[in-house]
Amino acid sequence: MFQNVELPVWALTLIVGFAAVTFASHFLFPSVRWFFRKRAERAVAELNKRLKRPIEPFKLMKRQDQVIRLVYDPQVMEAVRQHARDEGIPPNVAFEKARSYAREIVPGFSTATYFGFAIRLARRLGEGFYDVVVQPENQTGLDDVAPEDAIVFVMNHRSNMDYVLVTWLAAQHTALSYAVGEWARIWPLKGFIRAMGAYFIRRRYANPLYRAVLARYVQMSVQQGSTQAIFPEGGLSLDGRVGQGRVGLLTYILRGWDAHGTRDVIFVPVALSYDRVLEDRLLLAAQASGNRRFRGRPSVALAFVGRVLWQKLRGRFRGFGQAAVNYGAPVSLRGYMQANPDANADALVQLLMARIQAAMPVLAVPLAAAALHRLGGRGAWSQLQAASQELLDPAKADSLPPAAQEALLRKGLDHLALRGMIRTENSVFSIAPGEEVAIAYYAASVLQGRGDTAESTVTAKT
Repeated sequence: MFQNVELPVWALTLIVGFAAVTFASHFLFPSVRWFFRKRAERAVAELNKRLKRPIEPFKLMKRQDQVIRLVYDPQVMEAVRQHARDEGIPPNVAFEKARSYAREIVPGFSTATYFGFAIRLARRLGEGFYDVVVQPENQTGLDDVAPEDAIVFVMNHRSNMDYVLVTWLAAQHTALSYAVGEWARIWPLKGFIRAMGAYFIRRRYANPLYRAVLARYVQMSVQQGSTQAIFPEGGLSLDGRVGQGRVGLLTYILRGWDAHGTRDVIFVPVALSYDRVLEDRLLLAAQASGNRRFRGRPSVALAFVGRVLWQKLRGRFRGFGQAAVNYGAPVSLRGYMQANPDANADALVQLLMARIQAAMPVLAVPLAAAALHRLGGRGAWSQLQAASQELLDPAKADSLPPAAQEALLRKGLDHLALRGMIRTENSVFSIAPGEEVAIAYYAASVLQGRGDTAESTVTAKT
């Protein structure tokens, strides 16, 4: 029993290795996981004290637990059985397909990534590129929402900077959950975006099983009070106007809402506008080609970033003007359905898009572009002043003294001149050749709000 036993070195190495793995898996790893889990729970508890809407337990669930909960949901299981019957495949094959959809959709939210890194990055990017403007009084409606109610931000989509701005501005309230398209499924964006709580949508998946899995995830997250952010337009605006809203995610929310429950859903319209949209040339090219499935070239993006950094290092970066966020009047789903019992998702999305348009902020560049566009592309300073005053909403015009209106117009003209989009000769401003479509793009948000349109002129000049 106590005799020496000779073993080859490789066998001793294996024995020691297996013993180390067993010790680690049974004693070390659980202790380490318990230590970090407790620290994470304390960090979340401290974070919830300063957030106006604490992070929901649903968002903090392990990703694998959320996947299991989703695929074993009764409605998803019924969709699995129906899919198996329709396709003539075994139920276990249909179930694995549903599981793969769930794994793709369900995010893996990380409080450290979201609040420790993403918010700081969003703030640096926002303040680094723009002078960010938000009307503080517009946010008071958010403070009146009951803690148990779910908030859904409904936004127009002008730029990919939309994600950055709203993530940063909503950070004092709670963590947002976005629906993002297939463009974000590239490495290394995929893991980072998933850690921020975003969930992926493949619009080319039109089969009922995929829609059932996606619908149940959206419904479960809203039912648990998660704060959502959606873009009903389904893509970036190619002409600068607020487009027609799609009902996809809104339909899922309406179907899953319990009219007799205690939880309400509050839709908050959010209007975003920019003095310069970073992707404007790419969007205008897509508009001209009639193909929305465009791809940005990494080399162009890297060259743009390098140019901005070089200007910053030399102290010559003048910024891209203002980026503004305005909140429209919120819509209570309970109140809306009580007042309109026969209403559907189409009527609701039309109301929300109208409120977004009504809340659209007027910035310097869109105002100057709209004044030039209304004058046919050419006008003296006095003519531009008169045109800009006509374009301003009466309520906004009354709140801006004449000197402020003049400064706003001058700022917009200076910005357009800096980009080479307009020319000045003998105190007469005119659109530079080839820039008519770009001017109409920036003018569209102001002209649309005044019941005008830039489409006819754009078509004629292109």
